[in-house]
Amino acid sequence: MTNHHTLHSSPARTGRSSTHGKAILLGEHAVLYGAPAIALPVTDLVVRAEATAAHDEHHLTSTVHTGPFDTAPAAVLPTVTAVLATLRHLGATDERIHVSVDSTVPTARGLGSSAAVAGAVSAAVADALGLSLSTEERFALVQECERIAHGTASGLDARAVVADGPVWIEGGITTPLPVAGPFVFVVADTGVPGHTREAVARVRERHDRDPRTVEDLVGRIGMLALGARDLLAAGDAARLGTAMDSAHEMLGALGVSSPELDNLVIAARGAGALGAKLTGGGRGGCVLVLASDTDHAERIAGTLLGAGAADTWTTLIGAPA
Repeated sequence: MTNHHTLHSSPARTGRSSTHGKAILLGEHAVLYGAPAIALPVTDLVVRAEATAAHDEHHLTSTVHTGPFDTAPAAVLPTVTAVLATLRHLGATDERIHVSVDSTVPTARGLGSSAAVAGAVSAAVADALGLSLSTEERFALVQECERIAHGTASGLDARAVVADGPVWIEGGITTPLPVAGPFVFVVADTGVPGHTREAVARVRERHDRDPRTVEDLVGRIGMLALGARDLLAAGDAARLGTAMDSAHEMLGALGVSSPELDNLVIAARGAGALGAKLTGGGRGGCVLVLASDTDHAERIAGTLLGAGAADTWTTLIGAPA
């Protein structure tokens, strides 16, 4: 695609776009060893981006950094990359852009913050130019930013933060999943930053020492994801919750849980959750809890806050009953 368009040739236009957070239902860590995984949109967590013409230099307004790009800290490098890569892709590198980002997706919690920001920013920049990005163009731009943010990127976050429903990833290919629904989930933040790189490295080291045990756990986690695909299609919340509980035990056996995560999982189960597990890389971050309905989700959220959660959010998957 080689669109050439200038912001200054038309009246000032504000480009806008939004994305949302994501949580991994089943398959974290195992997906890095070839097993499938399922991700869910977390629609309570939103990133909104606006882009307008700037006069002399690229400028960012966000909670992390407000000022010109050339003074931006490393933390917003993926955001800066999203702007510059989108302008390059659209053949508009002579343009200067002011981007404003408003995100409620917390960082370092395994909820897709960097991908959500990149997805919103790239689409907003295109919109400011009077253009739109195809799904594949947007995905490629987010992946470029994700590689800067994380070193490697499976593509799961890039797809999930713009998806309307659950997505399946296997062998680097993502596809939407049918859902009978409704399924009501609560995401609870331990307040402790996740340490994805450390957790991935820990599993890798363990695999090097004891490949049989790790491959067995990875295979079992993958089988849970396979089963969950059918449970989502059938609307079977009870059995899905059981699979989530099993996954948490397996992730614990892999060594990627933490006392804070286990504490919230236990509290959720005590509040009658259908299932509860860590979500994401682990060693901190968040838990994902399956509730019976929205009222139950509210009660679970209150219990989790009382048990020490820093914050909670809900997400509804599938059509309401």
